[in-house]
Amino acid sequence: MERFTDTQHTIYLGDVIEVLSTDSIPDGSVSLIFADPPYNIGKNFHGRKDEWPTEEAYLHWVETWLNLCLRKLTPNGSLYLMCSTQCFAPIDLLLRKQLSILSRIIWQYDSSGVQAKRYYGSLWEPIFHCVKNRKDYVFNSNDILVEAKTGATRKLIDYRKQVPSQYNTQKVPGNVWNIARVRYRMPEYEEHPTQKPLALLERIILASSNKGDLILDPFGGTFSTSYAAKLHGRRSVSLDISEDYLKIGLRRLGIRNAYKGQPLHRPLKTYQPGYSFEAQSMTLFEK
Repeated sequence: MERFTDTQHTIYLGDVIEVLSTDSIPDGSVSLIFADPPYNIGKNFHGRKDEWPTEEAYLHWVETWLNLCLRKLTPNGSLYLMCSTQCFAPIDLLLRKQLSILSRIIWQYDSSGVQAKRYYGSLWEPIFHCVKNRKDYVFNSNDILVEAKTGATRKLIDYRKQVPSQYNTQKVPGNVWNIARVRYRMPEYEEHPTQKPLALLERIILASSNKGDLILDPFGGTFSTSYAAKLHGRRSVSLDISEDYLKIGLRRLGIRNAYKGQPLHRPLKTYQPGYSFEAQSMTLFEK
């Protein structure tokens, strides 16, 4: 296990269970956890195969690191957990043992290619929004408002009110999130097979944490969670077992400009002419 840090953001290189089993991250110190683990569907993460011998073995692994994560969470903390559609049902039951599930979110996206020829291809992924205490948790609804098409576009009048008036032009998002996937050569693209959009992480962080809070991502990947936390004044701690992904995190967070004597540069092939690679807002990627 190795630790890399600045004053606000920390990255651990190591196995998730080994790192979380130590007291490196104090129990009860984390306000928000975003967990996007391997899905057990055979993806290749720089030579590490996302595949367990059985579904039971995979679910046992999920339960092990999840229990360790929950020890780190504050009494009013929140957890967002992503999983495959195949494991949606057993993970739902697993979460209900210890948490209250407030929302089962569908992250919906389109595909530029053929998904399947002999069945209906998957164009969504589940996200569980859970809390430890259903009566005491953070949800900053005013920070994540989106356009309400009925009020803003059609300008309809609500005659049910005592004084008829136009429908609201903004609303809290529902549980179907239509946010584009990160594709090759997009401005935020990093070399990772399951990178999640910055807009998705921004919505979660703005809704379920406050400035200065500590956010934990046990599967750093491209470290978009920590990057979004940095953009919005939160602190973060992230973990990953891969040196290749560690280097992405060190670069994106500005913790190091070199690793083992090698400069940390963004690969040139990920650049798109005419785009800025400075911090982008949630609005750009979502609307």
